[in-house]
Amino acid sequence: MNTPSQVADPFLLYGESFASRLMLGTSRYPSPSVLIEAIEQSAPAMLTASLRRQTGSGNEASQSFWNLLRQVKVPVLPNTAGCHSVQEAITTAEMAREVFETDWIKLELIGDDYTLQPDTLNLPEAAAALIRSGFKVLPYTTDDLVLCQRLVDVGCQAVMPWAAPIGTGKGPINPHALRTLRERLNVPMIVDAGLGLPSHACQVMEWGYDGVLLNTAVALAQDPVRMAQAFANAVSAGRNAFLAGTMQAQDNAQPSTPVLGTPFWHQA
Repeated sequence: MNTPSQVADPFLLYGESFASRLMLGTSRYPSPSVLIEAIEQSAPAMLTASLRRQTGSGNEASQSFWNLLRQVKVPVLPNTAGCHSVQEAITTAEMAREVFETDWIKLELIGDDYTLQPDTLNLPEAAAALIRSGFKVLPYTTDDLVLCQRLVDVGCQAVMPWAAPIGTGKGPINPHALRTLRERLNVPMIVDAGLGLPSHACQVMEWGYDGVLLNTAVALAQDPVRMAQAFANAVSAGRNAFLAGTMQAQDNAQPSTPVLGTPFWHQA
């Protein structure tokens, strides 16, 4: 049941409203049934899937996977994982639009195979080309302020900076950069990649981020279903804490009870 504050706090991306601020990946789960249950327990806004990595050559297993995603009735956010050039990313996005009949695309353009760091030089060019083709682009990027601003300048209505390299689970390794991004950019921002614990998700939501996208932290947990639910709860708690307004940290201890009526020798 939604509270009045939740109803007044929609998650808007490209003018579309979503009930959840969690986005969930669909790879590396122990089984399809575990994936389905994790989705049911966490109720994500979108499910990400890689056309290149998860379809293979279009065999029966791949078709079964796509049918499964359709059955859960959660919007799919295709991504361009594994692409190393602008043209590769554009071609993959066009294929994904045809397969899923959606204009949504998570833009991944990899510049380094070891860290899976985005190609920061060519990412804005790819984003601009896809936006001109009518895509709703959610770009996976680093926490570089200038790059993220450039992505907004070319038409991205949201950006997705990493907290740490994909799959590391380290959590926010550069809190200053992430907090600076949130303070400077006036668009929806989703932390994508590097989160390992529900507390990591809660923390970035407390900083004012609009959502989180994760995969490995859930899929490789000992109990992925329970972990998916834990992340969903953490995202909600972090958002509510941000909206509530957290207290300012103090250098010295402060009494939590008033001194009125307390003997003066106890007030010193």
